Amino acid sequence: MKKGYLVLAFIIVLVVVGIGLFFIISKSEKVAESKTANETECALKLYNEAKDKGIKFLSQCLGNCGDYAVDVVHVPRNEVDNKIENQCEDYRSGKARQFIELDQEGNIVRIV
Repeated sequence: MKKGYLVLAFIIVLVVVGIGLFFIISKSEKVAESKTANETECALKLYNEAKDKGIKFLSQCLGNCGDYAVDVVHVPRNEVDNKIENQCEDYRSGKARQFIELDQEGNIVRIV
């Protein structure tokens, strides 16, 4: 086979593999976004349920949404937010591997 045909075949293989990887990655990102959207909706529901019960938000754990612990924090963060007793037990113990932080008004601060 001529050298030019080998180069062309190599380029075609690279393009096909690249297209395949693109579709695999974009599909996994959509699944992750969908999961995060569900967890975010759940976190806001926990917040609203606590608010309806008259809970005064300082810096506390509201519970879990899937693998996410939901925590209320100050904006900007202060020492109270960093105290171990104000962080979600499930996150500290590793039961929840990620967390969603909400401010005292129920706005999402960060998702980690």
